[in-house]
Amino acid sequence: MASDRWRRAIECLTAVVFCANLSAAEISYFRDIWPIIQRQCQGCHQPNIKSSNLDLTSYPSFKAGGRRGPGTATVLKYLTGESKPQMPLGQSPLTAEQIDLFRAWIAADAKDDTPAEVREELSLDKPIVYTLPPVINALAFSPDGKLLATPGNREVLLHSVDGSTPPRRFAGLSDRILSIAFSKDGSTLVAAGGTPARFGEIQIWDTVTGKLRRSMTVTGDTVFGVSISPDASRIAAGCTDNTVRIFDAASGKELFKIGNHENWVLGTVFGLDGKRIVSVGRDRAAKLTDATTGAFLENLNLLRGELAAVARHPAKDIVVIGGEDRTPYIYMMDRPKNMKIADDTTLIRKLDRQDGVIAALAWSPDGALIAVGGASPEVIVFDAESGQHVSACKGHKAGIYTVAFSPDGQTLATGGFDGQVRLYRVKTGELQRGFVPVPITGAPGSQR
Repeated sequence: MASDRWRRAIECLTAVVFCANLSAAEISYFRDIWPIIQRQCQGCHQPNIKSSNLDLTSYPSFKAGGRRGPGTATVLKYLTGESKPQMPLGQSPLTAEQIDLFRAWIAADAKDDTPAEVREELSLDKPIVYTLPPVINALAFSPDGKLLATPGNREVLLHSVDGSTPPRRFAGLSDRILSIAFSKDGSTLVAAGGTPARFGEIQIWDTVTGKLRRSMTVTGDTVFGVSISPDASRIAAGCTDNTVRIFDAASGKELFKIGNHENWVLGTVFGLDGKRIVSVGRDRAAKLTDATTGAFLENLNLLRGELAAVARHPAKDIVVIGGEDRTPYIYMMDRPKNMKIADDTTLIRKLDRQDGVIAALAWSPDGALIAVGGASPEVIVFDAESGQHVSACKGHKAGIYTVAFSPDGQTLATGGFDGQVRLYRVKTGELQRGFVPVPITGAPGSQR
């Protein structure tokens, strides 16, 4: 008992000294507190969800608090577990050091030192204003082919493919949206991205109501390559901490944190039955993992260059991968014989080497064609079986970061650095329509 009292006394003394030192260093809301909130709190406490009527996306709304009282008066109780449920809900508690940061900041009058220009930029209560087109890192057609999802700054836009109506705008937190996917029935839209060096975010939207169902903030940087399991029950994404994360789509709970990669993970795709997943990244590996347990199974490929993209055949457990070495490789997910060192027996074929690094791949809905985009300002469409060129889609002025086939396989959507979405006839490469997917200030008619 005496030793326990001494231990608690030492812990308290340490905390007091720590907080005194923190106070002397002038704890910064913008530098020290807000990054923690972004990574671990604002997924549930933002204007689109606002759990307990609490919005933590700005200092004024944090200070105002929610149903449980002013933010600065209640936050420590929930972070420490004094009040239940302990926050962040469903996640690991904050570290003692992080909680001490909040404690010292609040003890020093919880001042706001957010720069004025940042405060204005981060305002979420008004539409984003664009003076230049954003870089387009993701595109996705709805399953009925009527809508095309495009990324903006802190929003996803749903366009009618024929351009007959203005886009619906789904406002969010992430400065960058890097991947987008629809569920098979089109009722759910998943977007992944984040704010560089701040947080990664996966957003789950109801496409009918436009309501944000879930926001999962994860890691201290953006996330990539989101994919949805065939039954829409799980969501996977790659992270800059070298992990693949798998989430339950209904609850947002993280099911697995898979650490088999040795560098950033940039792409993921589920197998046909959803029980396995292929992930690719900067460590040059296409890794096959059991999506039901998180157990690593094997590398599908020989290690060549860094990998940036992966796409699966719509009806077979076959994937195409590509990246730094400019060559698309088509692999089986199932090995026909025992694995050997440096074995490449799952390779079906490789397609022609591209003129630049590969950044985007897509498989047509019938499995007959593969589209390849990247640093070269054109997209090449290949016959997946023979490897022959079918068409070349030209017109981009810089790198192409995303490609997507329409559900009927007749149209290919492309986007990239120049901020233009282009729609091509797949068989001929003829440009059907090009448009800037966001309204540009001072440029009426920019969407054409």
